[in-house]
Amino acid sequence: MRRFTVAALTAATLGTVLSAVPAQAHPGSPTSGPENCTATACHFDVAPGTYDVTVLLGGESAASTGIAGETRRSLLPETATAAGERVARSFTVNVRTPEGEPTGAEGTPGLDLVLGGSAPALADIRVAPARHTRQIFLVGDSTSCDQPGDPYSGWGQQLPQYLRKGLSVANYADSGESTVSYLADPRLWGTVQPLIRPGDLVLVQLAHNDKQTDEATYRANLETLVAGVREKGGEPVLLTPIVRRWFNADGTLDNDTALLVNGLGVNHPAVTRSVAADKGVPLIDLTARTKALVESLGVEASKSVYLYNEKRDNTHTSVHGATLYAGLVRDELVAQHLVPEGRVRLR
Repeated sequence: MRRFTVAALTAATLGTVLSAVPAQAHPGSPTSGPENCTATACHFDVAPGTYDVTVLLGGESAASTGIAGETRRSLLPETATAAGERVARSFTVNVRTPEGEPTGAEGTPGLDLVLGGSAPALADIRVAPARHTRQIFLVGDSTSCDQPGDPYSGWGQQLPQYLRKGLSVANYADSGESTVSYLADPRLWGTVQPLIRPGDLVLVQLAHNDKQTDEATYRANLETLVAGVREKGGEPVLLTPIVRRWFNADGTLDNDTALLVNGLGVNHPAVTRSVAADKGVPLIDLTARTKALVESLGVEASKSVYLYNEKRDNTHTSVHGATLYAGLVRDELVAQHLVPEGRVRLR
């Protein structure tokens, strides 16, 4: 799958309770409050790391506010407040360089947040280094990465909005990667593995670009990733790939293209399930979950999940589709007790 051109992070027309004070940087000792915000965005001059963000939402009028950040990551879902109401919310965000795809553009230094929603209102904001955070690392391809340009979105880009303070997504998925290329590139696995700490989760979803990878190699590569995570004390989780929107005449997705069987006859979901069972690794069967969802929507309604309407693309997801698929991952993380229910947003 090709890499898509970088587009600048933009926001819709916004109104907030903050006055339009120029965002300020304070090298060496960054401040953490609303003085770092304009009417539409906030910038904090912080070093790479993990940060807790606490916001106070609401204003004199009824409002509805969401927050995105860095490379188009959804960090806080749209939250409604009544006139005169103030609601506190918090989340934890990973700041890194490059800020999006590991082989992509470096992005801007520090932490950048964008205010969104139908009627945004931000009364206060505080940013502080996170002290008790569990990282969820993502190892994947363009279907899960932080896509730089609209209308594309990977499900990993939408996952942070479902997590509360104390859980952070470090998305090292990268467009065009197979199990072979991910292991070989020092910007990818060579960078991720040293960052893993005991207790961290590492979600692995690689298959879409293993078009010419034979079964023995694909299996061995997954086993190498599993062993590498465990070597650092992390917990590996294998994910079968999201389906392609490729219907049969009877309205099902039971074909090799949809279910990620490559040209060599390698059934990627089946091999992933087998490795998970053999190695005692938690499995999120995203192939089965996304197949059921797409089939339930049918040929027409499922177009909005992918980029069929925009690009005639039945592989990559829209923001809507990526959000749905991130919700499936969230559900499985909770159901399999990989994260505590209290650490996620259930809606």
